[in-house]
Amino acid sequence: MTVYFIGGGPGDPELLTIRAKKAIEKADIVVYAGSLISPRLLEFSKPGAELIDSSPLDLEGLQAVFRRAGRKGKDVARIHSGDLSLYSAAQEQMDWCQENGVDFVAIPGVSSFSAACASLHQELTLPGVSQTVILTRLAGRTPVPPREDLAKLAGIGASMVIFLSVQRIEEVVGKLTEAYPLTTPVAVVERASWPEETIIRGNLEDIAGKVKRAKIRRTALIIIGEVLNKKYRKSRLYAAEFEHAFRTRK
Repeated sequence: MTVYFIGGGPGDPELLTIRAKKAIEKADIVVYAGSLISPRLLEFSKPGAELIDSSPLDLEGLQAVFRRAGRKGKDVARIHSGDLSLYSAAQEQMDWCQENGVDFVAIPGVSSFSAACASLHQELTLPGVSQTVILTRLAGRTPVPPREDLAKLAGIGASMVIFLSVQRIEEVVGKLTEAYPLTTPVAVVERASWPEETIIRGNLEDIAGKVKRAKIRRTALIIIGEVLNKKYRKSRLYAAEFEHAFRTRK
């Protein structure tokens, strides 16, 4: 019996990794993150597989599923949204498996911020603008250490992606404007890669009003930084005079 912890990607089933798809196809039990993943991912499960929506389950409930699967020798595909490394709450489940001798495998997925940037046709690390990306969130039920307060992080001036905070967009803007100019561009992407994806563009001065009018309250990312202006130096990687191990000047 093996538990496969799967990063299910941002929503589009075609952004699921091949390895993740294979794990879902062979699993006897598929535990999925409710409305956070596309129902189309479940179409990859084999006939007769037990499908369990994890949204009403607490940690003990998930552990009970894993125990039951272990007693019956059944493999479990545990599908999280996005990538396991960001805001997935997968760590405590993997640690429980390790502590209890349950075999498990972690399979990475495409993060929603990667999908959002693809929809925006945007790179977050542009020469002469920013070479650092900060991934963060406002404090909610999960606290944020004081040293990681949004206003402090904004002082770095790097490209920033803010998760799980769009419902408090005015608070986000208030903290960001302590460091970024009001003219700093912002993009909000709701349900990146889903058919109903929505993109709102603006700057710190007007983005809160635009988000409110669009009635965006959840499952959206806030991306901020001068990179969104797309004014940058050309990459040295493709400069004619640049040499590396696989390209030398003639």
